[in-house]
This record gives sequence, structure tokens and C-alpha cells, in this order.
Amino acid sequence: MRAFAETLDSLSTTQSRNGKLALLTAYLRAAPDPDRGWALAALTDGLPLRIAFRRILSDLMAARTDPVLFKLSRDFVGDTAETVALLWPTPADPVTPPRISEVVDWLLNAKPSEHAVIIASVLDRCSVRERWAFLKLVGGAPRVGVSARLAKTAVAEIGGQDVSAIEEVWHALKPPYTELFAWMEGSSERPDPGSVPVFRPLMLAHPVEDADWPSLDPLDFAAEWKWDGIRVQVSAKSGEVRVYSRTGDDISPAFPEIRSAFAHTDVVADGELLVVRENTVAPFNDLQQRLNRKSVTSKMLRESPAHLRLYDLLFAHGEDIRALSFEARRERLESWHAEDRPLLTDLSALVPFTTFAELEEYWRGAREAGIEGLMLKRRASPYLAGRPKGHWFKWKRAALTLDCVLMYAQRGSGKRSSLYSDLTFGVWRTRDGANERELVPVGKAYSGFTDVELRDLDRFIRANTTETFGPVRAVTPKLVLEVAFDAVQPSTRHKSGVAMRFPRIHRIRWDKPADEADTLDATLAMIDRPAA
Repeated sequence: MRAFAETLDSLSTTQSRNGKLALLTAYLRAAPDPDRGWALAALTDGLPLRIAFRRILSDLMAARTDPVLFKLSRDFVGDTAETVALLWPTPADPVTPPRISEVVDWLLNAKPSEHAVIIASVLDRCSVRERWAFLKLVGGAPRVGVSARLAKTAVAEIGGQDVSAIEEVWHALKPPYTELFAWMEGSSERPDPGSVPVFRPLMLAHPVEDADWPSLDPLDFAAEWKWDGIRVQVSAKSGEVRVYSRTGDDISPAFPEIRSAFAHTDVVADGELLVVRENTVAPFNDLQQRLNRKSVTSKMLRESPAHLRLYDLLFAHGEDIRALSFEARRERLESWHAEDRPLLTDLSALVPFTTFAELEEYWRGAREAGIEGLMLKRRASPYLAGRPKGHWFKWKRAALTLDCVLMYAQRGSGKRSSLYSDLTFGVWRTRDGANERELVPVGKAYSGFTDVELRDLDRFIRANTTETFGPVRAVTPKLVLEVAFDAVQPSTRHKSGVAMRFPRIHRIRWDKPADEADTLDATLAMIDRPAA
């Protein structure tokens, strides 16, 4: 536990990717099995534990400290694990902390009624830093700036492999990953995925820049629409089907109808997951109702029907065709789709063009058509993992902007835990039957500003707080934020009736009076039309 705590602490204060990668690789090289495997699980898919964690910590702290003090401390620190670690009574005599594998074994084999006793006994044996690391380990969300892919990259570094090699066997493995580390250290062969339909790393695109156009020949490229859903991969093998997100997360439980549609075939296909009603693509917000769910109800299936718009084919009837050109893979995709005809699918149509000037006319009409933009794919490109340069480009429609008023602020996490960086903003709406105006929230953002601007925002928020609601502060409505976003969509979850897609702070308008910010009517006018 001690080495893991030191590594986790260093990760939380290291900002560079390479620095984090070096820390992770060093820890995974040195830590014994199965400790390192359980640590890897915590940083990727999470430990296979089912614990009423929040309730247990609340009950344990209530018996050891004043509940008001705990609540105030939690609001100030911004992190439950850190707050508990700091407030937990430290034993008078130092005690050796348990190993990670011991902790996991105890919790895996315990009854739910025994979890609180185990957690308390481990906390009693740990220092402040070790307590924090233990709680991060079993809490399911370390939040130290390490993505699952970065953790897998650290494993690949041990064996001198590319991370794509790890990802192609990952979903056939289970914690504590002893066979994975044996492969990396050369004491065992590559794990055999067997009949498991594993994830294959996706090929990604670069944003097309003004400087790119002179070096591009329109004859070398095919174009497709960029649909506003989520990129997924469907992997079907031996009757088993899994749906993976672009990062390799298994999201199959949320889309049983897509799994059923591919149950009769043996392919790995790449496409965009959408909600489609009566041949019309619904707003992204409708798809969002289906995401991150362990199961779905019949009502969800009926009201938000999933549809897969296919882009590419990686494996066809068990044959790996990734080395073929995009044109050849497209032919195989069309042939396979015409033969197998999986339900709830269609092909993303190619956009005909001969010059980039002609293609630009399509691009300019993307917003009116309710489409996110265009994709340019080099006809000769094989399907390459990651984001190779010069092969695929995304040409997204230009961002929209609105002048909004800051309404609420909340502390961030990690290095921002002491700063108010999560900002909720709104626009003016005229109340029905009255001449008065009120602010209604339309979005929340926590990016787009520099560290210096964040400190200025934090000072403004603290000096202009009107109310507090736990960690959230209501702010005097006088600061205007110019917000950039990709789209506006109807939303029943927000008082304004709308929600922004991918909002980020474009500029802080210290100079602009709040009364001159935009209105809800102006916001409603930006709502996309559904795409066909």
C-alpha cells in the first residue's frame, strides 16, 4: 500500500503526460503480483467491488468527528477521500499498512455487513497519505489525471509493446492481470482472446487546418458526413456481441438491440451510434439518456431507439482487413451489409465532390442540416490505430457563441479543488405576462480559460457570492462570459428548455454589462434541425 500511495500522490501533482507515464511504469515494474494488477484495475475499469462506500464513510466519520465539521471540511477540500484521510484519528503507534491484495481479498470475500469494519481497520493501520490512497483504490474513482489508455500504455512500456497490442487482448483478461504482466515480462506467451469479441483500437482523425489545404489533393480523398452521435465499435464473434466506445469501454448493456442485430454475424465494424426516429436523427441529448447505464427499460428502448450508421469494416467473417485501403474496405463494407443486412443499421453515405470548393458548399450547409460537419478520408489509407497524420481529417462546422451571465460556481477537482472553476451560466428570459427578465441556466463549462484567468474568476466569485449551497456558490449576476459551443438542443432537464453541446469559455467579458447578454429567444433560434 505504501508504494502505491506514494505513486498515486505523485501522479496527482504531476501535470505532464510523460511524467505520469514514467511514474506508472516504474510502479508497475517494481510492484509484486497481484498488487500491481489490482492497482491497474483501479486505474482502468475499477475494482470488482460492490460497496455502499458513501454511506459507510458517512457513518464511520459520524462516530469519530462532528458531522458539521466533516461537512464543512468536505466542502472546503472538495474531495471526500482526502477529507476522511485528514480527519481520521492517527494511531499513536505506527502500524504497517496492509498490501493492496490483502485489502481486496478481505473486501471481495466479506459480507456487506462486514465492509465497514474492514474499512475502519485498514484506515487505522495507515498514514494520512496511505489512507487517501486506500480510499481512492476502493472508491472507484482515483481522479489523479490518469486515463485508462495511459495506464495501459505504462503496461506496454514494460514489454516494449505498442498500447494497441494491450488493447486487443484487454477485454479477454480479468484483474489482477497476472497473465498480462507475465507476457510483458517475457515469461509467458501473448494471452489468447479465444472466442471473446475484443476491442480493436480505433483510427482517429486530425482537425483540418488552413495550412493543410494546399498539400491536399481532392482526388486522393473520399468525404462523409460527420454525424453527431458517439463513435462505437461493434465486435461480434461466435454468437457473442459487444459494443465498445471509442476509448474501449464496454457499453453493451445499454444497447441490447444493437447486440441482437449482430448476433448472427462475425465482424468488427466501426460506426456512429445514433437515436433515429422515422428516418430522422434525433438530437444528441436523446442518445445521452441511454449512455452509462447498466441496463435499459422497455420505455427507453421504445422512446430512444438506437441505430448504428456504419463507416468502416475492420474484420469480415473473421478476416482481418485493416491493411486494405479505405476504398477496398468500403467495398467490403457495402458487400457485407448487402449480404447480412443487420437490423437497425445503415451505411454512412459518401459525399460526392470533385473540388474542395464544391465540398465547402456542403460544409457550409452542415449546420442547417443538423449535421456536425464532414470527414475527409484518404482513399489509400489502411485502418491504423490511433491518430496517424495525413490520413483522416475532420472538418467540423464553425462554433457558435453566445454572451451569457455567470450564475453559479463550484470548486473543481484535483489541482483545482481550491478554485471555483466549474461555471454555470445563463441567458435572459422575459417572464410570461410580465415585463421583468430573469436568468435561466443554459450550460456549464470548466475549460477555455488560462490559469491566470481562473485565479481572477475565483477572486470575483468569492467577492460576489450571494448564497452558498454546499460546495456551490450563487454569484451576483454581473459577469458576462462569451461561451463557444457546437450546438443547442432541446432539453426537459433544464429550466431554460435547452442545453448546449460541448460548451467552453471563449472569452471573459469583464467590459460588458450583464444587461447586454443574450436572450433565450436568441438561444432557441440556434437549435439544430434534426438530420436525416
